Amino acid sequence: MTNITADEPTADANRTIGLISDTHGLLRSSATKVLQNAGIILHAGDIDSMAVIDELELIAPVYAVRGNMDFKPGVDALPHYLPVKAGGKVIGVIHDRHSLGFDPAAKGISVVVHGHTHKASVEEAGGVLYVNPGSAGPARSGRTPSVGILRIEDSRFVPEIISLEE
Repeated sequence: MTNITADEPTADANRTIGLISDTHGLLRSSATKVLQNAGIILHAGDIDSMAVIDELELIAPVYAVRGNMDFKPGVDALPHYLPVKAGGKVIGVIHDRHSLGFDPAAKGISVVVHGHTHKASVEEAGGVLYVNPGSAGPARSGRTPSVGILRIEDSRFVPEIISLEE
């Protein structure tokens, strides 16, 4: 698994970033199909097993954070928060956005990718884009599993949430 800080460049040649969260040990083939063209993949926690990361690494470099349910060896050592540079800007990756503990706009963060709620959402607040790709793992609370794509277009981040087949 790849770990970088905001000071290090990433290889985002095709300018497409895959977003995934809350896999809880289940990596659906429909998720890997959607993420197939990503230059990098951001996993916002509740991974459950490093096998999920290993499989995603076959697609693209993975930048992952630990979620509140990540207690198993490997995933328990992931950082709580990870800044990733893409498209000349910083994306903050965290499992629960409410545990961020600082104002992302004040730190120059353009996008916060998060999970935890299992509910996909895209919102802008205070000049920061917040993207939750939803849960790609087991279906819960009647919600359809989903992942996200973040495209870099003309120095802008354009998010898309994609529902997965069961």
